[in-house]
Amino acid sequence: QSHLVESGGGLVQPGGSLRLSCAASGFNLDYYAIGWFRQAPGKEREGVACISVSGGSTMYADSVKGRFTVSRDNAKPTVYLQLNSLKPEDTGLYSCAAGSLDPSFSYCVLRYPPDYWGQGTQVTVSS
Repeated sequence: QSHLVESGGGLVQPGGSLRLSCAASGFNLDYYAIGWFRQAPGKEREGVACISVSGGSTMYADSVKGRFTVSRDNAKPTVYLQLNSLKPEDTGLYSCAAGSLDPSFSYCVLRYPPDYWGQGTQVTVSS
């Protein structure tokens, strides 16, 4: 069955860094835009970052701009989310999703619902 697999989460101190990876099983990630989402306990899921198929268009939530970077390596193919200057409020389950872009927006936004979701990888920022 086709699905996404995230990895790279863990426990990190405030100010630390992590790199999350998103890979596909059973389909080719090259043909999909990718969104990263996170959900903290007791809170709704929020979009964190988006990257287009070519990688030429990216989008970030205001809360992570300047600290997180989304990129993709279509040769592997894998999508990455680099998390720098982590804060306790960045704690949550990070999931990636694959799909097409929503044409209603001029910037990178995944059409809902995405075609594929991953199970997520836990990021905990704590001293």
